[in-house]
Amino acid sequence: MNNRVKEFWNEFCEETQKEGIQYRDAFQFGASADWLADLVVTGKKKATTSGLVFYEMEKEAPPMVGEYYIVLNGKENPVAVIEIESVQVVPMNEVTEEFALAEGEGDYRFWWNAHEKFFTELLKEYDIAFSPNMLVVCERFKKVYPK
Repeated sequence: MNNRVKEFWNEFCEETQKEGIQYRDAFQFGASADWLADLVVTGKKKATTSGLVFYEMEKEAPPMVGEYYIVLNGKENPVAVIEIESVQVVPMNEVTEEFALAEGEGDYRFWWNAHEKFFTELLKEYDIAFSPNMLVVCERFKKVYPK
């Protein structure tokens, strides 16, 4: 963990009077880290979708309600703390338009095309073909810092 992340987390804990809590991870969103981080900071992005298979291959549990994460920009600087509000695993072709719009990136068609491309490229690294009914982890979150 870099010092900027540690300082950012400490500032969040101090300003929100939270003690003894930890964040699960500090990460960049997708292929356009700066744009997506800005959507979180401005409150337009309130959801995200990831492939369940990637958690399984990494032997990592999917996010859980109540966990905190630090969002990084393209230079790996912390820009926001988010708290997970809901997690649902569904086939990608059953993700609702309402959920896709909560990602704040565009309309449903844009969401589908961007995720299909992203997952197709990532799955190739594991010799797995993309399937429209692949299981995805749909997370809703709220930005809790900065206010």
